[in-house]
Amino acid sequence: MPMQTQQTSGSPLATAPVVAEVVRGGVVESVHHGVVALTGPDGATTLSLGPVDAPILPRSSLKPMQAMAMLRAGADLDGELLALACASHSGEEHHLEGARRILASVGLDESALRNTPDLPLDEEQRRAWIRDGAPPTSLGQNCSGKHAGMLAACVAAGWDTATYLDPAHPLQQLVVEVIEEFTGERVEVATVDGCGAPALGVSSAGLARAFGRIAAADPATEAGRVAAAVRAHPEFLGGTGRDVTELVGAVPGLIAKDGAESVYAVGLPDGRGLSVKITDGGERARVVVAVAVLRRAGVADDAPAAAGTLDALEARAVVLGHGQPVGAVRAVLPGSD
Repeated sequence: MPMQTQQTSGSPLATAPVVAEVVRGGVVESVHHGVVALTGPDGATTLSLGPVDAPILPRSSLKPMQAMAMLRAGADLDGELLALACASHSGEEHHLEGARRILASVGLDESALRNTPDLPLDEEQRRAWIRDGAPPTSLGQNCSGKHAGMLAACVAAGWDTATYLDPAHPLQQLVVEVIEEFTGERVEVATVDGCGAPALGVSSAGLARAFGRIAAADPATEAGRVAAAVRAHPEFLGGTGRDVTELVGAVPGLIAKDGAESVYAVGLPDGRGLSVKITDGGERARVVVAVAVLRRAGVADDAPAAAGTLDALEARAVVLGHGQPVGAVRAVLPGSD
């Protein structure tokens, strides 16, 4: 047989280092490669693993910036409804009711939503819908809070609501402006997200920088309002048992947002930012790596409750054998054990 030659990806992500190991009974069974960027209050990168300046698709980690664009357009959102506009929610009743409230506030209903119909993200909720014979809906899909907020922004600004997902729509152009302002980068990559909205590309360093700036923003600004809403209502950002909800609720001043294909972004109130991208898209390592970096950044030093939550999040990354813990997913960072 002829010799097979290995094909090498041309993506910068192919050069990413190992950032996590899956250990079973003391044996490293699998590894995860990733890109990790930690930025300081001045936006400069202080920890760099992998190609942090290469573009990635942050996916739903961009939602806080999309929500800032909604506010800038004039959307009347605050409190839990503003947090819901930033959410990849689980589809619990308070999430669905909140999206309905946003729509009703501008005279719209569920029929105006253009996001891809789906069942709730939460496994228990999903099973209940299937048991009851309920079909996938745009309201049940995890991005319905964002889409409801986008529609509210369009009504406030007098923009067309039927075409709000078009990249050329004024709202989507405003989203690009906000992302470029907070990342300090040009958005030069654009495609379509799972929900139908534009999926925009920025670097890992840019994403971390943006989250640091949002977390440290003046409370009177759009960024400060988004940060305050996320901190006050993390249950609307994710849902029951979701790591992003628990992390935001436990660490004073922290904001965070998870994204599809294993992206995690965190902002700290002193202006530091963190982004994690696991390059295989699998989600089991992203929280472990994020927690390891947060520990190194000292976020739990003066907050016992935060330390307990970090411990609990790490403990979930367990490897089972015959139903019993036999190992774990552990972060591999420079200088770690």
